[in-house]
Amino acid sequence: MNLKPSSALLPFLLAASLAAQVAPGKTERTPISAAIPEDPAIQSVITPLAAEIKATFDLPLVPAPKGLFRGRRGEENLLGYWVADMMRQSAQGVVGSPVRFAITNAGGLRANLRPGQLKVADIFELMPFENELVVVELTGAEVIQVVKEGLVRRGGEPCSGVKVVVEGTPEQATFAVTWADGSPIDPAATVKVATSDYLYGGGDSIPTLKKGRKPFTTGITLRQMLLDQCAALAKAKQDLLPPDPGRYTVPAPIQEAIRNKTFKL
Repeated sequence: MNLKPSSALLPFLLAASLAAQVAPGKTERTPISAAIPEDPAIQSVITPLAAEIKATFDLPLVPAPKGLFRGRRGEENLLGYWVADMMRQSAQGVVGSPVRFAITNAGGLRANLRPGQLKVADIFELMPFENELVVVELTGAEVIQVVKEGLVRRGGEPCSGVKVVVEGTPEQATFAVTWADGSPIDPAATVKVATSDYLYGGGDSIPTLKKGRKPFTTGITLRQMLLDQCAALAKAKQDLLPPDPGRYTVPAPIQEAIRNKTFKL
């Protein structure tokens, strides 16, 4: 279910429509408003395409009886966990070897998935960007540092493959990261990590991700990855259910200190 080609045409068609209002050789600013006359030739292309896109957006995907939510004020980001799990799963399928860790950014998840029958439009609202899935290599020590940076900045960015426990007080906290099964992370070992091209490029202040070596861009957008996963669940007659909580354990006072930007590790 690849929707990218049709939807990607709209901005170019709209730009072409505006360009048609300016005489050749002239440069002028045209505010976008209802006062701009419609170009019949451009509209003859846009109108059926817009109808096609709208019909596609209304297509049913998969039932999500419990919904998936980003979490608020200390609640775990189960929606983010699902996205990170799918990143890790998809990356493993592409590279053909284990991917031990995946991380995405909560800020890139722009909508919750409400309980009920999901439609294509719901995934576009959740993931409106063209961010792509990237696989890099990090050491175990770098994985731990990546988790730490996400924790201090945002209370813990959505991850897959690890378990994080913070104990103590904002003034004297301890921080431990293990693999999801509880086994220790070897700081010297090299592992494959799935992330987005946005985060790998330095977005959202997780600088250690930029140290990732042997970057491999899969060519898969995160949005298409999620659409494909929903389609696979529907084909298997399975519902989309939220992952189990428990990946982050952070005391409420420390969560509050993180929100107030007063917490350090």
